[in-house]
Amino acid sequence: MRYIFLLFSILNFSQQTKYVDFLTCNASLYPNFNEKSISGSVTYEFKVKQIIDTIKIDAKNMEFSEVMINDKLVNFKNLGKTLDLFEGFSKGKNKLTFLYHAIPKQTLYFIGQDDTRQIWTQGQGKYTSHWLPSFDDVNEKVIFGITINYYVDMDKFEYEPIALSNGKLNFEKSTISWSRGVNDITRNYQMQKPMSSYLVMLAFGNFVKEEAKSKSGTPLEFYIDKNDYSKFEPTYRYSKQIFDYLEQEIGMKYPWKIYRQVPVRDFLYAGMENTTSTIFAQDFVVDSIGFNDKNYINVNAHELAHQWFGDLITAQSGKHHWLQEGFATYYALLAEKEIFGDDYFYNELYDYALQLKSAAKTDTIPVMNEKASSLSFYKKGAWALHTLREDIGAKKFQKAVKKYLKKYQYRNVITDEFLAEIKKVSKKFDTESFKSKWLETAGFDMVLAERYLLKNKSVATYIQLTKEKNDIENYKAILQSDTYFPIKQYIFYKLGNSTFNDKKELIDIGMKQNVYVRQAIAETMTEIPDEFQSQYETFLDDDSYKTKEIALINLCNNFPNQSFEYLEKLKNISGNNDKSLRVIWLKLALNTDKYNDNKKMYFDELLNYASNNNESSLRENALEVLLEIYPNNSNVIQALFQATTHHKWQFTKFAREKIRTLLKQPDFRNQVENLVKTADEKTATLYLKFLKE
Repeated sequence: MRYIFLLFSILNFSQQTKYVDFLTCNASLYPNFNEKSISGSVTYEFKVKQIIDTIKIDAKNMEFSEVMINDKLVNFKNLGKTLDLFEGFSKGKNKLTFLYHAIPKQTLYFIGQDDTRQIWTQGQGKYTSHWLPSFDDVNEKVIFGITINYYVDMDKFEYEPIALSNGKLNFEKSTISWSRGVNDITRNYQMQKPMSSYLVMLAFGNFVKEEAKSKSGTPLEFYIDKNDYSKFEPTYRYSKQIFDYLEQEIGMKYPWKIYRQVPVRDFLYAGMENTTSTIFAQDFVVDSIGFNDKNYINVNAHELAHQWFGDLITAQSGKHHWLQEGFATYYALLAEKEIFGDDYFYNELYDYALQLKSAAKTDTIPVMNEKASSLSFYKKGAWALHTLREDIGAKKFQKAVKKYLKKYQYRNVITDEFLAEIKKVSKKFDTESFKSKWLETAGFDMVLAERYLLKNKSVATYIQLTKEKNDIENYKAILQSDTYFPIKQYIFYKLGNSTFNDKKELIDIGMKQNVYVRQAIAETMTEIPDEFQSQYETFLDDDSYKTKEIALINLCNNFPNQSFEYLEKLKNISGNNDKSLRVIWLKLALNTDKYNDNKKMYFDELLNYASNNNESSLRENALEVLLEIYPNNSNVIQALFQATTHHKWQFTKFAREKIRTLLKQPDFRNQVENLVKTADEKTATLYLKFLKE
């Protein structure tokens, strides 16, 4: 009986939008970094459409006071997951106000110390209610106004930190309190149109800003940490071009009043399309060399496309999630096609197809299912749209998409509503067959996909190569042609196990090509003949930190007597955000006799990288090396266990798996048992948790 009642309650809550329409939310918020808490006053305007006994607002583990409806105090229930209102409202318009306080366990994150402090949110899919009383139901769309109140300790901050939220900055007020030595700041952001609660955002940090305008006149704001300003151009390269292209390709003007982007440290994913205000991962903040290894372009275009597909129109339920992710993935590819050309576009589609073909061996869930994989929602969804666009023609596809967006703007949608617009522009196209083939059937038809891919000459060549035996003369012709570079890379990967003499002529040609072809040569030549040593050493000068790292490892392994020379050449280069090159440098230096006097300093540097002071990607790289060289060092063990308390699940998974593997080794287990005796209570409890498993 208990379970039947629970199911009824959930269904009843999900249907609340039939009875009540929340119109606006104005929240004045006070984040507290020291307490890792947030509090504030909230005002909701709502309309009761039909008589309802209880109105619920999602609110996880919050405290409430001064709850008023229509300016009168009312009784309420705080159930730990929801704020329940059962009196004081009537049919028609009503006003709700309350104060609240929360110490969120997720969704609102406090990162760093002093002038490296950052605060940011990640609300998708139903998590904003952990830090702001709001609505987990994506079908409840509200016009949000967010005011952020904070103070700046003038002794600790060289620059005035900036707080960001959704919409245009409506007003900003700054008041210096000399007696307290702080600057009290208030910033108010205001949306003009409704959106789902999971898209509400907050970000705070020592950001600097650059501004631009799109062709259509939309203000564009680009933020970056003040310490990374030199990386601004490569990080945001092509941003305005992407924006202008997507407006033109989608056929509908950007639907909001402003667009801003901001990178934050240790973000949970690549990016998040908060309405008007995208947050993305610090890993995409790169210099001009790092740009060749990893860049923000695809994520940039993907999150921008979501401003139409996800924010303007939102899927009614998880079953239709592909309407957001499939569209954003496909339009991001179209934007990259505009920048890099057809060969790039078709090569990416081919890569998607290979991934989907491989996954189809075990993935039995179709796209139109809330339990579908991310690969299905994103990349199979994109493939479905590509075949649709190809079959009915780009102009008809654009016309249908434009009508679909106009008709359902600021509302929620299902797949059939999109397909109905396709049917209107292409009456002969069988939308039911399309839906069955691409959206309701698991698996991936590689034979069908290849028919679309073979329209591109470079990918046709690529596919043919995968089916043929090695042909050196053919490979030579390809390398000497203007064939797209991934095909040239593939040749060297395919010949990875061949002897140097068998592929020497091809290598000579490949060495004169771009950084990516050269990287394939560097990567596949783990054994370097003496005759090729001087040429291989040129990889250390390539405009790729990844290539430098590969070359450094292979050169030191092949020519250990010259390790010091190679290490000296790269000793002042850190590499990308995760400092992978620097970490590998330290590992190699610790095994090089000529650095004996510096080994304590290098160990301490690695240990610092593994500490709470740094991002998880760097910490993980450092821990990998430390555990390989010093697995039983007490400081290394402590750093590894501390990693299990991090907010980023990918990093904690790495740490937990390492601990469980290492605890099978007697020396490591004995060392952890000894550390329990001297550790503080909190750390000892953490050690014991794993020892008792």
